[in-house]
Amino acid sequence: MKTDSAHGYWNDQWGTSDATSKWAVPEPEVTAHAATLQPGARVLDLGAGIGRHALALARMGNRVTAFDAAPASVAAIRSAAAGLGVEVVQGMMTDLPFADATFDHVLSWNVIYHGDGDVVARSIAEIARVLRPGGTFMGTMLSARRLPVERARAPGREIARNTWVFEGPGDKVHPHYFCDARDLLALFAGFEVLSLVDREHENPGSWHWHLLAERLA
Repeated sequence: MKTDSAHGYWNDQWGTSDATSKWAVPEPEVTAHAATLQPGARVLDLGAGIGRHALALARMGNRVTAFDAAPASVAAIRSAAAGLGVEVVQGMMTDLPFADATFDHVLSWNVIYHGDGDVVARSIAEIARVLRPGGTFMGTMLSARRLPVERARAPGREIARNTWVFEGPGDKVHPHYFCDARDLLALFAGFEVLSLVDREHENPGSWHWHLLAERLA
């Protein structure tokens, strides 16, 4: 089974989303950290969707690259970002087309858990590679605390360690990686963790790890 296929589902979502969508509203946690960056910081928004964070961070004076695998995402951001100087790039998160130590900050909100453990580990390795030593990463991961909720909602099966697919509508027909704190810390072994919180999102039982970490030298 191909395990990095969720962008096909999200391509359809981005093709029908606009400025009134919840996916157009930046997370306050993201913009609060961005306000601490040096002026003109190089920022990568990995899995940028329709640009809610890329656009907001560009307006704050950062030099932003918006990256996504979905063609509809790339088209939406290019249209919305006119005049903001946002670089828009299409590709896969396991093979980032950027030089080592390009970015001061990498953001990946609700993205890098779309795949099995190998996809997740390769994506994090790429994040570490393109992030300068001392640069920061902010992102979310699916919490293992959420797994019983998903299993109660729909039949599912574990196709690899910590990797599940579920029946029914939605993106979880594609592989998703659920982790506990030990697994997450092991994946980010090349980082110093500055903040780690298991937080419930707007839907009951929607537990996500919120991580802020600094790339070690």
